[in-house]
Amino acid sequence: METPSLAILFEESADRRPQTVSELNSEIKSVLESGFGSVWVEGEITNFHSAASGHWYFSLTDGGSLIKAACFKGTNFRIRFKPSNGLHVRCRGRVTTYEKRGEYQLLVESLEPVGEGALIAAFEQVKARLNAEGLFDPALKRPLPPYPKRVGVVTSRTGAAVEDILTVLNRRARSVNVVIVPTLVQGEQAPEQIVAAIGLANEYNAGGADGEPLDVLIVGRGGGSAEDLWAFNDEQVARAIRASAIPVISAVGHEIDFSIADMAADLRAPTPSAAAEIVAASEEELLKRVGQLQIELSQKIRLKLLAAGSALKSAELAAVFSRFPDRLRQLGHRLELIGHRIETAVGENLSKKGIRLQHAISRLDALSPLSVLTRGYSITQKMSGEIVRDVHQTKVGEAVWIRLAKGKLEASITDISDQ
Repeated sequence: METPSLAILFEESADRRPQTVSELNSEIKSVLESGFGSVWVEGEITNFHSAASGHWYFSLTDGGSLIKAACFKGTNFRIRFKPSNGLHVRCRGRVTTYEKRGEYQLLVESLEPVGEGALIAAFEQVKARLNAEGLFDPALKRPLPPYPKRVGVVTSRTGAAVEDILTVLNRRARSVNVVIVPTLVQGEQAPEQIVAAIGLANEYNAGGADGEPLDVLIVGRGGGSAEDLWAFNDEQVARAIRASAIPVISAVGHEIDFSIADMAADLRAPTPSAAAEIVAASEEELLKRVGQLQIELSQKIRLKLLAAGSALKSAELAAVFSRFPDRLRQLGHRLELIGHRIETAVGENLSKKGIRLQHAISRLDALSPLSVLTRGYSITQKMSGEIVRDVHQTKVGEAVWIRLAKGKLEASITDISDQ
């Protein structure tokens, strides 16, 4: 007797044709990859293995569950530290399957340390590797130019760091021009953008765009957590700083923060404001030095006159000149008059030089874009940072930045006219 219910199991039709294992695994892979195209996962690394091929294989666990992960050679060369068991990390990747074994896994595209212990371990790895290469050798450090005229600033255009730098330079060194090279300063894309910004500043110098190159480059950002500052511990950022043809001042976070970028730079400033103070100090020291030289010269002239007067008095008392007192007095008066003339001439000469120096500073100040802004003018920039000099660079509806003497405005183009 046939059992219909069992017979159905063995009936073959188009709808019930069994799949091969490969077909099923392929379908599962397609569903997983479309449903989990990009995910962030946080956990502890276990079973880490670096294969001879250069690929990394490991597992992530949160103590209650586990997922296998792989990071291939073409991706992991960009990761700024080498994972190890026990490190707590944050991964970005996509979920897929290894079809041959029917196992699903996470293909890692980005890997970041999480937590103080992981950050310290990653920091020490990068530091040790670059130090072994000699990247931090003091012999590589270059002195800053004595009187920088144009300074490049690689930082976020909306962060506190750029405002702090501009405030200090506007107060203490208004003859110094500033070129801002905007970049992200935190997040996954920040290291790549910082490297590109340093490269762009060097290309600007190499191209000689307007005949006045950048003398110094300030690279940094304001304070934040260790994770916020992590982009400046990136190996590629350190190499870009060391490869820069422009001397670099690293200014990252607060005074207590110390980064890989600080070690690679020609000079470390504890804060962005301190970096600006270093640049401004040259102009202030020059003015102080002129004043000191004027005082020293006046003192030396007075000493010479006192010595000459003393010698003259001694001569007046000598027996050989006892019959010529009137003549000696006349010579004394003439000497005193000549001394006064010399002192007056020196004073006038120093005063003229001081006036010329002040005029030169005033002319430089007049050419400064910050001075122009205080007279009611403004600078319009596209969101990319490009300065708008022609209405045809913009279009209706486009957003722009308008920089004023104090602060800036975000505006939208509503009309364009050639008039």
